Amino acid sequence: MLTLICAKMASAGARVGATMTLCAIALAVICSAANADGLVAGGCLGRGNSLNCVVRWGTPGDPYVRTVPQTKDKEEQSRAAERDHRWEQRCKPTIAQDRYGVPRYVYSAPGCEFGVIQ
Repeated sequence: MLTLICAKMASAGARVGATMTLCAIALAVICSAANADGLVAGGCLGRGNSLNCVVRWGTPGDPYVRTVPQTKDKEEQSRAAERDHRWEQRCKPTIAQDRYGVPRYVYSAPGCEFGVIQ
């Protein structure tokens, strides 16, 4: 409904900046009321008679963070630690700046960037 109202305002010749501001405020108020304990993020873009508003709401935090389950097996943990130690001994990772000044890892053996041990 709000999208339809915003689109009609934009097509009626209302100033795009004012229309975007009103629509963004309305979207934020509606989403805040719908999810009072969450986070609201959004915005509007428009040019001429075109207007597009998007709002995302949800709980605070990074939605792309995935928790990797840790193994509880002591034997598996020791094997992983040994594998990491062998990789570090072979590859000797160091950080060096490239020609653009960006820090990059440099390895002493080929294939180390892919985790190859042998």
